Amino acid sequence: MTVIDRTGPRHGEPAIGEAEVPGPGSPALRQLVEAIAAGAEARDRGEARAGEAIDLLRAARLGAFRLPRQDGGGGASLTELFELVLDLAEADFNIPHILRNHFAFVEKALRTADNPKYARWLDHVRDGRIIGLGVSELGIQNIGLNDGDTRLEPSATGYVLNGRKYYSTGNFYSDFILVNARTPDGRTASAFVSTRSEGVTVDDDWDGIGQRLTASGTTVLSGVPVARDDVLFGADEDVRLPFRATFAQLYLTAIVAGILRAVVADAAALVAGRERNYYHAVAARPADDPLLQQVVGRLSSAAYVAEAAVLRAVDALDAAFQSAVAGPPDQALFVEAALRTAKSKVMVDELALDAATRLFEVGGASAIRTGNRLDRHWRNIRTLSSHNPNAYKARAIGDHAVNGTPLPTAAFF
Repeated sequence: MTVIDRTGPRHGEPAIGEAEVPGPGSPALRQLVEAIAAGAEARDRGEARAGEAIDLLRAARLGAFRLPRQDGGGGASLTELFELVLDLAEADFNIPHILRNHFAFVEKALRTADNPKYARWLDHVRDGRIIGLGVSELGIQNIGLNDGDTRLEPSATGYVLNGRKYYSTGNFYSDFILVNARTPDGRTASAFVSTRSEGVTVDDDWDGIGQRLTASGTTVLSGVPVARDDVLFGADEDVRLPFRATFAQLYLTAIVAGILRAVVADAAALVAGRERNYYHAVAARPADDPLLQQVVGRLSSAAYVAEAAVLRAVDALDAAFQSAVAGPPDQALFVEAALRTAKSKVMVDELALDAATRLFEVGGASAIRTGNRLDRHWRNIRTLSSHNPNAYKARAIGDHAVNGTPLPTAAFF
């Protein structure tokens, strides 16, 4: 177990970076993604820390990618954000997952711009700081209901926060955490706390088979002091969406689609780099073998379909978000976004898991060597897809199609 040891800014320190946030399609953004890709193998082998990659993004203030240009951000659209997620996932599957909760927070804050608390919290994003999330807990409550045991109790100076959060992806690398809690009288609240606050402990105790560098472990909150201005009660939320987790689910599916791109790149490199073929193959040179070409072609086609599905779902989600900014959220638009996202997840997961297995068909026996690290694709896809099993997702889609049953509004819908 590794306990947090960060080199980032402390609460109240000057802004991390004053450079302009890399905009969509800019050379600076391309160079940043390339820098992340260049260090991916070393990080996967344990020779470098994921925190070093996050420091690059923090210094570039990439967390402000979605903020308008006039507000010091990158001016990216929702589609451009997801295109970045695809690029980062292809470069290093861990990095975009670390940032998932940060970007989800930014989306919520942008839709709640008139709320002074969110506006003030966005100042940290503008300065380059990373925001984490404390939601999931172990226990007997149904997954996704967020009815946990973390408590926010009144004190003489504000509040005191106590609880234990699991699957805390990104918190180990974050500067602040937005923690879901309940008051003694049963009200839901979100408490904004610095990871440097007294009583906050973030452990890198994640032991999953994939996404090994995301530090998706435990966050412990023990007597953490919280100022009144850093608490937002559920009843005070300005914009309440009919589907709260569509963004989070689609973000995960985008990472899977990005990993699928990496599968294609590895498959093409394997075939191009092989010098010998099986004696009963149809071509002496693997690169000229039509069977191997066909496998790579199918993998490439799967990656295209996965990316297209994600971006089509983004279109629907963007329209839904825009309705929430303009006025009352349009229920029909949010249902469509949730449905497209659910359908994308079901098929993209299947395509990607199959592709990560078929990758070995083009490499020969030497492809299974540990040093090639080709198993990382399957492990990471399997880990990401396990956030919400396909069986439950597909059943809900089928029930909706056959019986008109509304989609679930909690958990990952």
